[in-house]
Amino acid sequence: MTDGKPCKVCNFTRQKSYGLAVPSLGELKVKGCEFLGINPNDPVTVVLEDDGTIVADDAYFLCLPLNTKFMLLNDKETWSPVRRMDGGTAWIARDSVLIEADSVDASISEAPWWDLAQNLKHDLASIILMSEEDLQTIVDAPCPELALALGFHDKRAQDLQETLQRVLDRREEERQSKELLQLYLKAMEKEDGQQEEPIQPSQEGSGLVDQPDGMEVDSASGFTSRTLMVLKGKTNPETRLSTEDLQMVVSRGVEAMEQVLSWDNNKTSVLLEACEAELTRRLKQFQDVQSIRNSANLDSIRQSTERSTEGDVESPAQGSD
Repeated sequence: MTDGKPCKVCNFTRQKSYGLAVPSLGELKVKGCEFLGINPNDPVTVVLEDDGTIVADDAYFLCLPLNTKFMLLNDKETWSPVRRMDGGTAWIARDSVLIEADSVDASISEAPWWDLAQNLKHDLASIILMSEEDLQTIVDAPCPELALALGFHDKRAQDLQETLQRVLDRREEERQSKELLQLYLKAMEKEDGQQEEPIQPSQEGSGLVDQPDGMEVDSASGFTSRTLMVLKGKTNPETRLSTEDLQMVVSRGVEAMEQVLSWDNNKTSVLLEACEAELTRRLKQFQDVQSIRNSANLDSIRQSTERSTEGDVESPAQGSD
């Protein structure tokens, strides 16, 4: 087999993508790591780029169509759906279980929440990996239209929105509590005679609120302007970022993020520790959901097998009469 199977490979941010021709899954990992700059000694998982399906053996790899796109993930990385920035036109390429694509109202398909709803429809567990901005977008979506996009009844879509709003409210309360605690500690330090720099309200974003839509990518750092705004100007930014953004921050490391944020080592280290802890928490939640789902599927298969076996046992007995 001198001619390998033509395919494509990318990293978890999808910012690097290469075409390869490899004869096996093992060779895909070796060459993919080489092209993407991944340490070949690190454990690597291969998934399908479009839906995150894990490719575990050569048999499945060889059954896939030519030019299939794969994503290579290391230990701290996870697949996430592509974040559309095409104005909503990508919906045309997707199928819907309940309605035909050409019957969808154009105003609905172009809504900012449409792609998020399609991701949830594919896998509701992906909600764990969404940023607060994405969650708020779903909350603000018109309930009947959201229900239509998800294939839910209106009541279920409303329950989903109310649950997400409670989650967002709880996170905001936690942030406010942390801010009050920080202010109290600073006041106590001042009373003890320690000199503290005054709190700069502008750092909380007064000069950053009136930003454009924030989807422009900074060529030097690779982050969107919105992500940089959150990192530099928001308290507890790790709770506001998407999982993909958290992975980018953690994978860059302290030294690189010092350059991106123009911060000192201590402040940057604290940020990365918080981002890594939040990323670990989200990934554990996602894995727990997947584990529960897999267990439920195994139980269902086991019960079905038992019923089939019982039927096979009864059939000969009836025939002998």
